[in-house]
Amino acid sequence: MKKRLPPVLGLILLASAIGHLVNPDFYAAMIPPFIPASLANILATITEAGVGILLLLPRYRHWGGLGFILLMLAFLPIHVWDLFREDPAIGPAPAPLIRLLLQFLLIYAGYWVYRNNRP
Repeated sequence: MKKRLPPVLGLILLASAIGHLVNPDFYAAMIPPFIPASLANILATITEAGVGILLLLPRYRHWGGLGFILLMLAFLPIHVWDLFREDPAIGPAPAPLIRLLLQFLLIYAGYWVYRNNRP
């Protein structure tokens, strides 16, 4: 698990970063209206790619785990907001609730990587 989880999380983040570039409209529905969608896409792309790369490099996985925790915490309010929307971007109930619960699992996964990959 110690060797497999960080690269899996890293590849997921890199795929998501590419997704922000290739299909920004897909992510736009998840962005609250008070945040400019183009800015959010650019920041998410850069952050996800950077953290993804850190998770792929064994020497920097500890910092990648910390970055992953912070990124998942930053996304947490968006998932809470989506849960209470009339028409959630994630899909009909119970999908937003499942996604929110999954967010906590991802935060723990980041903590696990951070804790188990100390330099």
